[in-house]
Amino acid sequence: MPRPENPATGADDATLIPASGPTRSPWLRILGWSAAGGAATAVLLAAAALVAASPAAGLSVLFGAALVIVFFGISLLIGHFTGKTNPSGALGLFAVTYAIKVVGFGAVLFLFGTPDWLERTWFFWGALATVIVWQVAEVVAFSRLRTPLYDDQPGTAATRPTTRPPEGP
Repeated sequence: MPRPENPATGADDATLIPASGPTRSPWLRILGWSAAGGAATAVLLAAAALVAASPAAGLSVLFGAALVIVFFGISLLIGHFTGKTNPSGALGLFAVTYAIKVVGFGAVLFLFGTPDWLERTWFFWGALATVIVWQVAEVVAFSRLRTPLYDDQPGTAATRPTTRPPEGP
């Protein structure tokens, strides 16, 4: 039988693990995981291209991967900065940013043209492999986010114990 100085309330409060809260601004963590995965893939594929073909093939892979990382990274950076001030407007900004990036990268490629050293096949495979790995890393990182469905703060009505009316016979 518990004594008044040591009530039977469960575990000692000092040993309790607090409940985890929502992830703070997840965009940079997602950017880090995605960029690391894309860069690792690019380095491996560039090494294979260097051995199998030429130094230009390895550079083509790295160039394709770099374009993909910059292209997708801009969106996550926009999400990071706007998510702090206007989380509900982040999706609209993603759409606008995507349109600007497509037009911008298209203009850059059109104005500068294709460099003489670029091997198109290796460039394509480097970009494609980076996109696939980036998307997988992004989906995995998003799936691990802790997003609260309700805004329950300590001390609010939702966390205070309620009394139930007595049940009838």
